[in-house]
Amino acid sequence: MMKKGDRLQNITIDTMAAEGKCVAKVNGQVLFIQGGAPGDVVEVELTKIKSSFLEGKITAIQKLSSQRANPFCEHFGLCGGCSWQHISYETQLKYKQQQVVDNLERLGGLTLPAVSPIIGSANTRHYRNKLDYTFTAGRWLTVDEIDKKKKDDVPLVNGRFPDEPGLGFHIPRMFDRVFDVHTCYLQPEPSNSIRLLARKTALENNMSFFDLRRQTGFLRTLTIRTTSTGEVMIILQVTQNEKKWTDTILQTLTDAFPQITSANYIINNKRNDTFADLDVVCWKGNSYITEQMPKPDGSGYLHYRIGPKSFYQTNPLQAYELYRVAWQMANLKGHELVYDLYTGTGTIANFVAGSAKKVVGLEYVEAAIADARINSSINKISNTDFYAGDMKDLLTEAFLTQNGKPDVIITDPPRAGMHEDVTRMLVQASPEKIIYVSCNAATQARDLKILTDHYTISAVQPVDMFPQTMHVENVVRLDRK
Repeated sequence: MMKKGDRLQNITIDTMAAEGKCVAKVNGQVLFIQGGAPGDVVEVELTKIKSSFLEGKITAIQKLSSQRANPFCEHFGLCGGCSWQHISYETQLKYKQQQVVDNLERLGGLTLPAVSPIIGSANTRHYRNKLDYTFTAGRWLTVDEIDKKKKDDVPLVNGRFPDEPGLGFHIPRMFDRVFDVHTCYLQPEPSNSIRLLARKTALENNMSFFDLRRQTGFLRTLTIRTTSTGEVMIILQVTQNEKKWTDTILQTLTDAFPQITSANYIINNKRNDTFADLDVVCWKGNSYITEQMPKPDGSGYLHYRIGPKSFYQTNPLQAYELYRVAWQMANLKGHELVYDLYTGTGTIANFVAGSAKKVVGLEYVEAAIADARINSSINKISNTDFYAGDMKDLLTEAFLTQNGKPDVIITDPPRAGMHEDVTRMLVQASPEKIIYVSCNAATQARDLKILTDHYTISAVQPVDMFPQTMHVENVVRLDRK
């Protein structure tokens, strides 16, 4: 009889499952293991025992898999950002594709056409255009750092080493634990250099870093946004109006990095770092940066303004591939009325507008709709309309009567998928085609199960937006029966 704490020897990892977990078999029972790679032979300590499955953690690797890669980041294992970097990219793509198929066929019980090979990312490092760094009054110390302090006889204070400030990322599942980032491979330069100079400037000027437990301190977060055209936006969150400190750190950064075309700060004394409801002060430059994306027909570029609160796909080069897939699946001829649900700042709506008679974009966030209208205006696009509201309340029979029944619906909902009322309204709207873009194949499968009573799945195309992670986007085309 197995029990928690038992250690199992010579367990061979067979495959990958949802949420990045590995899967092995023990006496015919499924064992989920966090970490590892398919083909590894490991020692596992059992952490959970259920009638239908087991869970465990790796305590030793007895044989390395041929599907492994050498982790390139010194923070691997501590940071949750690139948790698959120990697996070759070819293998990552294989299991992401399988994840899509498993979710749609096994969870959704759906009948699929041949699934197109996943579109990999040209850049597997430095692909993100936005990172949020957290200031901490007491950074997380690694085991090596603790051992060094013990060796150096650093005195303890109240049974622990004195707090040291840091600027970095939260440790997964630990809201108040932040480790100091030395080098991050997610965002291109000058991201690392900006973060390091911000930290140095704060320390040299004795600025207080935020204590997440006590909710004290001045510096909270630093957000860095970049574009493929070289523009940089910084957003500094502070807890109070200490103008001298704010001016010092922003002046230092903008003097050192002329790429910073938008420098902003936010005074946030709430208990969380969200700032959708707070005023953003543009300290220097524009209140936005501008990204460009090729038009789907290759006739030039679209330009998108990105403000401090704007949503934009975090992998801009791969976002073009994702939108191009949706555009190709829609196969617009120029006469169609298109609805773009969860339009955000209108990126997809404006991307396909040149191929349609009219595009109607719907979105919950009013500020995003304001951005969408601006993006249409700067691109001289006149055949788009945008509406803000809760999707299940906005997309009604009255809305369809007022704006016309769509020929094509493109929907790109958040991870939770669509509300059931919205899914059923899609059926009622009865477009010829539905293009469903999803970042969560599990919730996509749930929604597709409702839609396939009236629609046939005719194309499935996974797209890798987030290399080195278990996440995958998927685009499905449905044709009305």
